[in-house]
Amino acid sequence: MDIQTIKALLDACYQAKRIRELLPPLPEGVTPNYIHFLDIIETLQRQGVEVRVSDISDALRIPRPGVTRTVKEMERKGYLCKSASPRDGRVTCVSVTPAGERLSRRYNELYFERLAPILSDISPEDARCTIETIRRFYRVMCERRISVD
Repeated sequence: MDIQTIKALLDACYQAKRIRELLPPLPEGVTPNYIHFLDIIETLQRQGVEVRVSDISDALRIPRPGVTRTVKEMERKGYLCKSASPRDGRVTCVSVTPAGERLSRRYNELYFERLAPILSDISPEDARCTIETIRRFYRVMCERRISVD
């Protein structure tokens, strides 16, 4: 890949980060991570998973300590609750409360239902290619950090 293409790819990543800032405003004290966590937890629960912190961490590809911290915040604010697994009391499961379901519905379902038709000119193939390219680029950058010193 030539230098100009690398720079253009980095610029596109910056724009992608800025897109997240264009999402609708969230209620006071709610971060975009909360919405993402709710979405992941609900998706896993629909698949029959008893959701643990490690499941969220694996799904989002982020370290467990950060997930644990966010889950605790969300629990304090009433969006999540933790309980012992009915199958194994040593395992703590995370589930969405009614307040979390309302928040999730408002921001995960309603917003994206309105956004989908606006993005209809982007093909699923183009979207998948973009997603895969960003993931590969991120993986390469993490694995091969280069110093200019």
